[in-house]
Amino acid sequence: MSALNPTTCRRLKKLPQIPSVWEGDRRPLMAFADDSQPDGQGNGECILWVDGSEGIVRAMDVVSPDMGPEAVVRALLRAMENPQTPARPARPSKIVVRDRELQFFLRGVLQELDITIDYFSDLPLIDELFRGFEEVALQRKPTLPPEYADLLLEKAYEIWEDAPWELLADHNILSIEINRWDVETLYTSVMGMLGMEYGILLYRSLDSLKRFRASVLEEESFEMMEQAFLGQDCFFVTFGRVEDDSDDEDEDEEIDLADLSVSEIVPGFGTVHPFEGMRPFLYEEEAIAVYVALEAIHRFFGASFRQFADENFPAITKRYRIPIPLESKKSTVAVKVATLPDLASELLDMADFDEDDDEDDDFEDDDADLSVPLRDDLVPKDAFLSLGMMPWENLEMLRTSIDCYQSRDIKANGEGMPVVLIQTTRPKAKALIEQIQTDGGLKGICFNPGEDPFEGENYDLGILQTENSSLYLFGEFPEADPTHVAARKKWDQRCKKINGHCGLIIAKGLTGASRGNPQPRDMMALFEARSLSAKELGLGMLQLIPQFEFE
Repeated sequence: MSALNPTTCRRLKKLPQIPSVWEGDRRPLMAFADDSQPDGQGNGECILWVDGSEGIVRAMDVVSPDMGPEAVVRALLRAMENPQTPARPARPSKIVVRDRELQFFLRGVLQELDITIDYFSDLPLIDELFRGFEEVALQRKPTLPPEYADLLLEKAYEIWEDAPWELLADHNILSIEINRWDVETLYTSVMGMLGMEYGILLYRSLDSLKRFRASVLEEESFEMMEQAFLGQDCFFVTFGRVEDDSDDEDEDEEIDLADLSVSEIVPGFGTVHPFEGMRPFLYEEEAIAVYVALEAIHRFFGASFRQFADENFPAITKRYRIPIPLESKKSTVAVKVATLPDLASELLDMADFDEDDDEDDDFEDDDADLSVPLRDDLVPKDAFLSLGMMPWENLEMLRTSIDCYQSRDIKANGEGMPVVLIQTTRPKAKALIEQIQTDGGLKGICFNPGEDPFEGENYDLGILQTENSSLYLFGEFPEADPTHVAARKKWDQRCKKINGHCGLIIAKGLTGASRGNPQPRDMMALFEARSLSAKELGLGMLQLIPQFEFE
């Protein structure tokens, strides 16, 4: 058993000792747990230290059930030195607890502080406080009406599997006519194409949707953005990550939810209204309307997703009869779902107009960039790079299963095709792929000599050349690195065996379990290209020249 260190004891003995009896206890807070959280997360335990003589709470803490009795001591020390107002720092003359093991533990830890530690089976003041907590918990509104919770969660996970954000941007609005439960038409905006936030916004009016988007473009301060957000009139279904003990370690790491397994995803439901603000739960009729809307989106996207390929957003209208949950099978509601391409163009024009203003301000800077032959803005700085080989049998499987494939007339020879692998997050991978496609595709991959004249170091610079002759730096490899020297030697040998061909693979999953070792399901694009020599590229020795900025 650990005791307080001498320094702490001396510090606590300096506190005035008051003739008070403090009650202390630790109890589970099951009633406060959110039923929608998987595996009962959120079921913590509450530690209370109360001055029974004064009738005030001196310290309160909520901890994990796995925490040992040390947590009770930490709360007690805080109750002495830094109590909640209006209490003042002090030492009690006596402490009572209702747990024998805790009594003996505290006697050992506090033996130098002249405090009597007693056991009582009942702690009247703490019992009354916990009864009050339970009453508040029982009156708390559940996130979802219990009878609809499982139905809505199941439907939300179906939407997650559909992943409509992979083909629909947030300006590609769908209208859903329901005309029941005080809901006429919901205007649906899908979030997630940029890989930042995933969810579905169901606006109750077209005016609310337009007003919010206009506000976002006009206002820049946090306060005005918050006002615009709370001014919306919509239901929402969002997707987040299940919290675990490792979340604090990954707090600063960029995580794309699309890289996680379904078991790590948790849906959230709620509504926003100008008068109510944001409410993170739904009432019964709201839950029914949201369920029907999600079912309509699920059916519509399943039947029409092929028509949204290549950024198309054509005019499509579908009608469905959707069973009303928890009612007889014959009880249905007629729903009409339609795309709104004219509205999508209008919303996109609003955003483009705002971006054009910014581009005009930076016109001179853009001109300066045009003079730079080699760009380094294609491959993300934190991407994982690998120079290796893919066996022919694996390559054949990849060619038939990957979404983006650029083919060359390559005859198999040797053990496999030399490839450069770039792994990043899904949204950044999509942006990388789209830029290469915009440039006409990938023409070749080259390794060109480079030097840092200030540090006296030489580099092997990995360069991608697209069909429109743009050059992009993808890697800087020290010439003296034996690992890279060996990889380059094998690269040249393998390229020679297949008549100077090679490949570029772009994969997602940088923040997931497959970081540094992407699996076939993570690979999003395969570009077959030429292996270009430094002579063919004609850049000569490239030098790293620092850029100085002057005000």
